[in-house]
Amino acid sequence: MSETENKSVIITKGINGLEKLILREIHGSSVEVYLYGAHVTSWKNEQGEELLFVSSKAIFTPPKPIRGGIPICFPQFSNLGSAEAHGFARNRVWTIDADPPPFPPTVADGVFVDLLLKPTDEDFKIWPHSFEYRLRVTLGPGGDLMLTSRIRNTNNDGKPFTFTFAYHTYFSVSDISEVRVEGLETLDYLDNLKNRERYTEQGDAITFESEVDKIYLSTPTKVAILDHEKKRTFVVRKDGLPDAVVWNPWDKKAKAMADFGDDEYKHMLCVEAAAIEKPVTLKPGEEWKVRQELSAVPSSYCSGQLDPNKVLQSFY
Repeated sequence: MSETENKSVIITKGINGLEKLILREIHGSSVEVYLYGAHVTSWKNEQGEELLFVSSKAIFTPPKPIRGGIPICFPQFSNLGSAEAHGFARNRVWTIDADPPPFPPTVADGVFVDLLLKPTDEDFKIWPHSFEYRLRVTLGPGGDLMLTSRIRNTNNDGKPFTFTFAYHTYFSVSDISEVRVEGLETLDYLDNLKNRERYTEQGDAITFESEVDKIYLSTPTKVAILDHEKKRTFVVRKDGLPDAVVWNPWDKKAKAMADFGDDEYKHMLCVEAAAIEKPVTLKPGEEWKVRQELSAVPSSYCSGQLDPNKVLQSFY
């Protein structure tokens, strides 16, 4: 299909014939979303610069998840040897939700698409629960990208279910050694490289010189990623997602991944809005609503340093 649903959303074929949606905003920003995984694989600003990282070796062939962009981790965030590490939502084909129930107010003049995932018989064998997962992808008039998730327990047997969740966002950065993350200092975190032992962040900002895989706990609603070389700051705003995962595989792990270039770790950073430490439990009929909003803004210099506080204060 290549029919235009409206002036702003196009359905077309992507890599390996997989269907994707292209959202375009009047000032030139754009977003691409594959129905496979409801996976955002591109987010470009008004100048056409790509803001997300997707590996050059990403495998766009089911059932392999796509390496990069924004994979959705549901109903689990885990690398603990499960047959469906990070859950199955990221490697299922979603449908366009033609008649969604009312969402919270959408960004004025924003372009959006609604996607829906329901479990198959095969999914029940992995995770024996009935659910409806609705995702709205919105491209705002200023080029901001918002993902709003609504997960409902539709079990008929009266049973609750419990899950963990993450928007596994891969940001494109110029050089990982020139990047710092602000907003997570002094917080406790679980270190995935040390069997999830709990520590407290000591630095005044997070910088990178080796592999990092941490789950920060009770995090603020805003986190900033400062890219010194590009003079660009990403701001992650999140509602209902208390945790934030920070991940970069560094050189050894990068070389061990078949769908990841050996040196690509230098040009990506995952900062993920998540709910991991305290799993979410829904009773039948209950719905969980969360969202993540991403912005990319020019960074300002202050005494030779980027000033994240000015960036963060400007948002609220």
